[in-house]
Amino acid sequence: MKLKQRLTAGTLSLLLAGPLMAAQPADPLDSVMWEYTRDIFIGNDDYRFDPDIQVDVPAFAEDPTQVPITIDARAHAGNIEKMVVWADLNPIQHVLNYYPGSGANPKVSLRIKVQQSTAIRAAVLTRDGLWHVGYAQLDAAGGGCTTPSMGNADPYWQSHLGEIQSRRFQSGQDDSARYKFRVIHPMDTGLVDAIPEFYLEQVEVRDAENQTIVRMELSPPVSENPVFTFDLKDQASDYHLWLRDNGGNEFEQAL
Repeated sequence: MKLKQRLTAGTLSLLLAGPLMAAQPADPLDSVMWEYTRDIFIGNDDYRFDPDIQVDVPAFAEDPTQVPITIDARAHAGNIEKMVVWADLNPIQHVLNYYPGSGANPKVSLRIKVQQSTAIRAAVLTRDGLWHVGYAQLDAAGGGCTTPSMGNADPYWQSHLGEIQSRRFQSGQDDSARYKFRVIHPMDTGLVDAIPEFYLEQVEVRDAENQTIVRMELSPPVSENPVFTFDLKDQASDYHLWLRDNGGNEFEQAL
């Protein structure tokens, strides 16, 4: 009787656990790192793989230190709390957190470093607490995260650190405008011998009243002299950039 009770309890446990395990979607890319990175960036929150979260990468990245990617989550515009981007097989997986305010479209382009071919993920948290995960498989040459920055071999960056170049374009969508800016910064990962970690870690776009419209939290895999492109809904406003690196340096300039 006791054995029967134990078997019944075990069977019941499996029956209860089965639906819970089945509720977790399998990774379409079948990456060996998915469960590990999911636990880091999403935790135990509910998620689904969402084709509306578009992750655009090149067919092949010949230069692994400058890989252009675009994350487009406009299908969930107005309902986004946070966007997290990471590369499964990078030694430093996190790329950025992106917080688009009500005055920004949830689309961003940038360049990143990759160590090898890898899945690129973009997880978007909506206000109902659900994560929507977009993805793309990137084929790339290796070594992008452990290659010394060009700035370390050139004294130019020391006198031009934090210089910002920016342009505004008509996006062709309503009254919004597209902004693109580049910042002189080595974005060192700390993975090269004798070169410490040194990178931009905070970026904010603020309006004329100093209210934050876009906020980004960056990690070292963002490329050297980073370039960002994003859309703001009101092109008539006077925007300015505020940036801070992990060395405490702050930079600010009008867009």
